[in-house]
Amino acid sequence: MTGIQRTTEKNLMVFSGRAHPGLAAEVSEILGTPLVPTSAYEFANGEIYVRYEESVRGCDAFVIQSHTTPINEWIMEHLIMVDALKRASAKRITVVMPFWGYSRQDKKHRGREPISARLMADLFKTAGADRIITVDLHADQLQGFFDGPVDHLMALPLLTDYIKGKYGGQALAVVSPDAGRIKVAERWSARLGGAPLAFIHKTRRTDVANEVVANRVVGDVTGRMCVLTDDMIDTGGTIVKAAEALMAEGAAGVIIAATHAILSDPAVDRLKNSPAAEIVVTNTLPIEDERCFDKLTVLSIAPLVARAIREVFEDGSVTSMFDGHA
Repeated sequence: MTGIQRTTEKNLMVFSGRAHPGLAAEVSEILGTPLVPTSAYEFANGEIYVRYEESVRGCDAFVIQSHTTPINEWIMEHLIMVDALKRASAKRITVVMPFWGYSRQDKKHRGREPISARLMADLFKTAGADRIITVDLHADQLQGFFDGPVDHLMALPLLTDYIKGKYGGQALAVVSPDAGRIKVAERWSARLGGAPLAFIHKTRRTDVANEVVANRVVGDVTGRMCVLTDDMIDTGGTIVKAAEALMAEGAAGVIIAATHAILSDPAVDRLKNSPAAEIVVTNTLPIEDERCFDKLTVLSIAPLVARAIREVFEDGSVTSMFDGHA
């Protein structure tokens, strides 16, 4: 499609990094707007080069990149793509990051630690981003780290609709993996017809990453199918121990539901061998075929992202997408 034809489409242009081309292609297809041809490659020393193959002057640009492994490489490519758009005179640049890299480093737990999630926001602002679209932030305060609009999308309706459709006839309980995510669990409960709440009281080691010392179930889960929710699954240690604790407390079964499937080793083996009946995630991050397994269900986030892009482009309301619960 030529640049003149694109102008008749209000100058909406969608760009994709190389981290998760499948998701970007799906979003592009839903929008009916082809991805802009882009040249991207590494020099011999690993530096990244990006160039767009057609004019982007005056466009409303949406740059999609999932911050997946190798995360630092894809974040750098994302920043360079934004810088290239700014220097090519794009009118407005919206960074679409389905998963916000470094989002867990959102505050200082101990002295001399960074707040890397804030640094990420500053980097994208400096690169030229005017707006950010992201999905299920690790903590709501990340929205305030960026000096500009942040559209915080929620996978909650997508995940709960699936679970209601498959498990709605059973007695459910919503379980938060820790006390800090009770408010999120309350939203799940409301969407699942007022299912009772429980949470896992856990102790996490501050000196060792991804390691939980103890789990204790707070709440009555006996005889119920427990929906164990979290924003992400990384190595799977926390969520699997929680599932084991629920079964030990007499739960009828466990469904694990999370938005971001990071699935760092040994997550796949842990989840395969866990007592969970099903693990439901979205495709905010790419999941290679070899990391898929029978109990894993992947729901597409592309329609949600595409609708948000359309609302932003047409100056509509992203909040209205969530019935006022954004």
